[in-house]
Amino acid sequence: MIEKFKTLFVVKSSLISLYIALTIPLPFISIEKLKIFSIIIFFLGLYFIINITSDYVEICSNKISYKSSFISKFFGKKNWEISWKDIKLIKSFPTSQGSKVYYFNTFRGDNFLVPQRVENFEKFLSIVSSNTGIDISDISYISPLWTYKLLTLLSFFMIIGEIFAFLN
Repeated sequence: MIEKFKTLFVVKSSLISLYIALTIPLPFISIEKLKIFSIIIFFLGLYFIINITSDYVEICSNKISYKSSFISKFFGKKNWEISWKDIKLIKSFPTSQGSKVYYFNTFRGDNFLVPQRVENFEKFLSIVSSNTGIDISDISYISPLWTYKLLTLLSFFMIIGEIFAFLN
């Protein structure tokens, strides 16, 4: 049976709402000759950000796979696939913000980033642990979920402020 773990909705919504908050004014403030072009570019960028945030992880009894969209691949993100039996350990590295990122380390010496922004993260981790035998008790989201919620809220306030400013 294949299990699919999509990008967390709060992560996706925070990035999309921030994109909208930062770019929605541009078509309204652009010069008349560029209005249609700026609207097209706005929607193209919106398509890109929705597409880029649609990456997901697939897990089955034999392997774990990371699937990225065409747009993500174009910008350098790669699909990967690891057999459970090839995973030697999970390494952690600190980030500059005080959090940790984790990598699957294989017996061949390859490293693959453990997705830390997927839905049903606890279930994802339990499947990883049961298939590898590796202790996953220290692994958590890369950043607290409240940060994404706060970013979404601030983005919505920006959008409301922009609408209010445009109407007055």
